[in-house]
Amino acid sequence: MKRLKIAITGCMGKMGLELIKSANRNKNIEIVALTENKITKKQKIGSLFVKQNSVEAFKTASIIIDFTTPACTIEVLKIANKLKKKVIIGTTGFNTKQEKYIKKISKKIPVLKAGNMSLGVNLLVYITEIVSKYLDTSFLSRVLDEHHKYKKIFPSGTAIMLGEAIAKGKSKNLKKLMGKKITSKNNVFKMIRNKKSYYLPSKNKINFLSTKSGETIGNHSV
Repeated sequence: MKRLKIAITGCMGKMGLELIKSANRNKNIEIVALTENKITKKQKIGSLFVKQNSVEAFKTASIIIDFTTPACTIEVLKIANKLKKKVIIGTTGFNTKQEKYIKKISKKIPVLKAGNMSLGVNLLVYITEIVSKYLDTSFLSRVLDEHHKYKKIFPSGTAIMLGEAIAKGKSKNLKKLMGKKITSKNNVFKMIRNKKSYYLPSKNKINFLSTKSGETIGNHSV
């Protein structure tokens, strides 16, 4: 069996470093490129120097794995399209224009994009859609989203996936059902117990409550 040659973008970030560890444990995977969007000084991880995203960096890879920022992902896709490379996208927080571009590129090269790659989360998304379909409008919707203190985007990609599942179950668009998007460093369950009105679900809308604390990898509930 041929070893799968991969390039990992955003290799200096939390997810990038985890991907490197995971890939190095798999004998069927070979990392051929580690990249960042901007390079200020020479850095090395293992036997590979960190390169800037470019045609040169990606040319020997079969698949590019991208967990970066929306702007960086779009640049990576432009390069991947030139080289006709497959891309896996774990980046979240894209705007409407960027989402349209990704969809357009996916007709030219293979693209796998998900707000969360976890099997458990994707099962939760599937179940959420089914439950939403069969519960009437007397039931209120709220997505709870807990992450580590370094998380930049809220609601997270996972929370948005869950929100989209609720909307899909009701045959509606998430934009039309989007309620309040609240973030706090306080414990989200404490906020709910205190029953502050702005933390409670709104009728016919989906509220998102996001908290950031410590090293929490991610807890989600609906």
